[in-house]
Amino acid sequence: MHLYGTRLRAVVPFRPPGPVVRLYTCGITPYDATHIGHAATFVAYDVLQRRLRDLGYDTQCVRNVTDVDDDILERAGSLGVHYLDLAAAALQTFEQDMTALDLLPAHSEPRATSAMSEIRSLIGRVLESGHAYQAGGAVLFAVDTAPRFGSLSGLSREEMLGLVDAARDDGLAGVRRHPLDFVLWQPSKPGEPEWSSPWGPGRPGWHVECSALALRELGAGIDLHGGGSDLVFPHHECELAQAEAATGDDFVRHWMHSGTVHQGGQKMSKSLGNLTFVSDLRERWDPMVIRLAIVAAHYRSDWSWSTSLLESSVVRLSAWRLAGRGDDALAEVRSALDDDLDTPAAVAAIDAAVARGGRVSEAAGLLGISW
Repeated sequence: MHLYGTRLRAVVPFRPPGPVVRLYTCGITPYDATHIGHAATFVAYDVLQRRLRDLGYDTQCVRNVTDVDDDILERAGSLGVHYLDLAAAALQTFEQDMTALDLLPAHSEPRATSAMSEIRSLIGRVLESGHAYQAGGAVLFAVDTAPRFGSLSGLSREEMLGLVDAARDDGLAGVRRHPLDFVLWQPSKPGEPEWSSPWGPGRPGWHVECSALALRELGAGIDLHGGGSDLVFPHHECELAQAEAATGDDFVRHWMHSGTVHQGGQKMSKSLGNLTFVSDLRERWDPMVIRLAIVAAHYRSDWSWSTSLLESSVVRLSAWRLAGRGDDALAEVRSALDDDLDTPAAVAAIDAAVARGGRVSEAAGLLGISW
């Protein structure tokens, strides 16, 4: 199998060193329903797992839940509800969506709020290593102590500064030694949840939550870490730096990121309000039609969502189902998936097999399409 490696910026062999492939996928911040962009990311890593299992590996995929961070606290405050009640409602819908789309069950789905002990321990180790400092009641990672910072994203310091300056509003600008230094622990604002720590009461920064959960659930040297491409910087860049500062070991063997989904000419985002939710689609469409519309696009491409994709998938899925059960096109689908998870080529191979009278249920099953 060959996969594109984000850090290497090339398609390279993916050779897990053991029979169990340890995967970590950044999950949702549960303050809204699952949109198609979320679903596309999780379906991609589901197809990857299916092919790895087909190759004889076992897989352990950890998908975290960010149930405390700026976004969920802001949304809960605006709605006048407790942030964990908001999370519970969103998670219920998310699980229903993932079940409907027939995702393999996650090995574990740890919540950030379950890992405060591990988070505090990790921050302590980063401080002891000399890669962090205390200032303004917070603990910040010292980017200048990490010479490889930026190697995952490939961004220059100027490009990184432009991105964080546009997004940051944490009240710590005056205490940072370097404008790229990021929060490990911060004082809670009035009304926000807080936990005790050696550095005063507060809550963790977003990035450190995933590092702590990944290390707790899978240990260092994770075989593959994934997520959407919008997470490469700053989230995964920071996650990588602090994890390696704390452990002194390589954090991840292979980084993999999916592209973005657009609608109406712009990337799907809550701020633009151009979201299509899986729960809404499930009221009108067969979940396998939704999944087929997703896998028709390559995981690494940026692509546009439209109802026409669902309409064409209805026709395609009907033809596949009418073809009957069998293993035609299975070799071609395996070959396509081994070529950087080329699901469009796999779909085309199944279409071709159906056109010549083949039976394709096993080939479709590798894409998670069942009947």
